[in-house]
Amino acid sequence: MKHHIVVLGAGYAGAYVAGNLARRLSPEDTRITVVNAVPDFVQRMRLHQLAAGRNLAAPALADVFSGTGIRLRVARVTAVDPGRRAVALTDGELGYDTLVYALGSRGDVTRVPGAAEHAFDVAARPSALRLRERLDSLDSLTGRGERGNVVIVGDGLTGIETATELAESRPGLSVALIARGELGARLSPGARGHLRRACDRLGVTVLEHTSVEAVEAARVLCADGTALASDATVWTAGFGISPVAAAGGLEVTGNGQIVVDRTMRSVSHPDVYAVGDSVHAIGDSGRPLPMSCASAGYTGRQAIEAIVARLTGRPVARTKLAYTYNHISLGRRDGIWQLVDGEGRAKPAYRGGRGAVAIKASILRTALWATSHPTYGLPTRRRRVAVAPQATAERARV
Repeated sequence: MKHHIVVLGAGYAGAYVAGNLARRLSPEDTRITVVNAVPDFVQRMRLHQLAAGRNLAAPALADVFSGTGIRLRVARVTAVDPGRRAVALTDGELGYDTLVYALGSRGDVTRVPGAAEHAFDVAARPSALRLRERLDSLDSLTGRGERGNVVIVGDGLTGIETATELAESRPGLSVALIARGELGARLSPGARGHLRRACDRLGVTVLEHTSVEAVEAARVLCADGTALASDATVWTAGFGISPVAAAGGLEVTGNGQIVVDRTMRSVSHPDVYAVGDSVHAIGDSGRPLPMSCASAGYTGRQAIEAIVARLTGRPVARTKLAYTYNHISLGRRDGIWQLVDGEGRAKPAYRGGRGAVAIKASILRTALWATSHPTYGLPTRRRRVAVAPQATAERARV
């Protein structure tokens, strides 16, 4: 009986973990199933570009995992039952011996009245495409000498990238960015100045120290009484976690992230590991790692080492869990690369302009290529499993 590893989610973290495990564990002892809601890989870091009008590569996961021995199941996860070691899917049920939870995060539009009904987000491909369709419809206003109004709520990295990308790609639109505090507050003084100049150059109107109280179909209502006309409101003020983990009895934080030990293993259910945005992981600095692609890589690497070691009877290697920089795209020809210290605070040095664009482009290319080739360049020696699989794996259902 083979040890069944089930990976929920095939984003940056899930695809990376699945591919590594397939290369490092013997197929004589293990089988790996990846469950994903859609059949293609989604470049989450570039969804604001998709919304703006760019076409992004979306490799078919069946091709990505071809030849790896990984089984792909296209279905949505509806529940997890760690007591029974089973996962409920839209097309049935699946048992597991080891579960890797990598379902990521999604746009949180529950914080303000009207956001769920009237706002768009760029946290998932379908929502980014809906925003793109809306923006396409606004282009007709330009031909009549009018300007469509787009309001981006939230000045985190996603909000800044979305505002600058839309302003550059669709110059016929009027783009406003609402910041709860100072624009670029987490950046160094030099980087903040660079960001302000970029917004001025692209014509982005920035409203600082402004809170949103409600979103309506054609306007955004602010706490100071300001009402902003909006033909398309984009909500980037925070991300939420699927309630599936909490509903299944896994120990989670207040925002739904799974609480784990240093090896990414659930503190409440040792057969479950969590990676990426779904995990509440304490980094080497003693602070929680932020939701980011870089964190997905670090948490994924630690989970891989822990799973392989425990299944093959070896000591668990301690890998690096760090957060060292922020990278912000400011349209296609500008950007900011900001180093941070161990406390997550911006260092004085930053890089902007074309140099930052080149760094970001390299990161995006590498992430896509690595996901499309999940077992390339990994150790060819596959370890035999020393731990007997649980009987629950026999109950895998269709």
